[in-house]
Amino acid sequence: MHYPTIKQLRYFNALVAYNHFGQAAASCFVSQSAFSVAIKELEKTLGGQLVDRTNKSVTITNLGREVHGQSQAVMAELQKLHDLAQGNLKPLSGRLAVGMIPTIGPFIMPALLPYLKVNYPELALEIHEGKTADIYQQLMEGRLDVVLLALPYDLRSVETLSLFKDPFRLIHGSQYNLEQKSFNINRLEDGSVLLLDDGHCLRDHAISACRIQHVDKVSHFTASSLLTLIAMVRQNLGVSFIPEMAVNSGLVDDDIVVKAMDKKAYREVGLAWRKGSMRAKEFQLLGQSIVEACDINPDTLLL
Repeated sequence: MHYPTIKQLRYFNALVAYNHFGQAAASCFVSQSAFSVAIKELEKTLGGQLVDRTNKSVTITNLGREVHGQSQAVMAELQKLHDLAQGNLKPLSGRLAVGMIPTIGPFIMPALLPYLKVNYPELALEIHEGKTADIYQQLMEGRLDVVLLALPYDLRSVETLSLFKDPFRLIHGSQYNLEQKSFNINRLEDGSVLLLDDGHCLRDHAISACRIQHVDKVSHFTASSLLTLIAMVRQNLGVSFIPEMAVNSGLVDDDIVVKAMDKKAYREVGLAWRKGSMRAKEFQLLGQSIVEACDINPDTLLL
């Protein structure tokens, strides 16, 4: 009897996730032709059609949905086998694939990497940056071991470890007319709040933490990165809310005014990994290393 290969199952999971042969193939770092051949071989092995193909769309069949559910379970068990083997190594040694969101990674890594190099020289760290939804998907598919992200976020079948609070700061250009001694978002003009575009969890966290209750206050202009967002603020196009770690990174210069917010306006920075992972203690050690390396303010610690 012939069984599906791990590669075939991994490719099929990617196809279900992206619902597009080209994008799924790119995510697996193979050509679309090789990817398509692997899916056809999987269908032949299982003796059924998993995908309906047309020129413009991909539809997963009912059989394909059932196979996908079992495939995810198989990959999860394989990951547990891998984690079990990794658990027999020294703490924070060997390969560790870490996913990070772009509004945290660049501010944590400059301090964390030298710390890990000195204290855990046998660690082979792989860093993958992406939006929260993307790295969470990669985590559940077994392509990442642990993710560094901002909480709260709707995550299932994972364990989380909150590390510290990252307060939000109000910023505006030095020439921007903000006639408020005590900041009140309800007194801002409509369209004056600049935010990142949809898909960035920082946008959702800023809206929630900074109590932006009226959508009219948010500008139709959005930014794809913090660097672009700060540039827009520098040009006095509006105000924004950015995390303290970005303020302390040097991205903010004298042309931008930074103001404190209410103590309740913050996001949590934490780690997440698959529930039941054999490396949970190791991930907790990684969290402690982040706190120590970055010299986090004791008043914001959540560990």
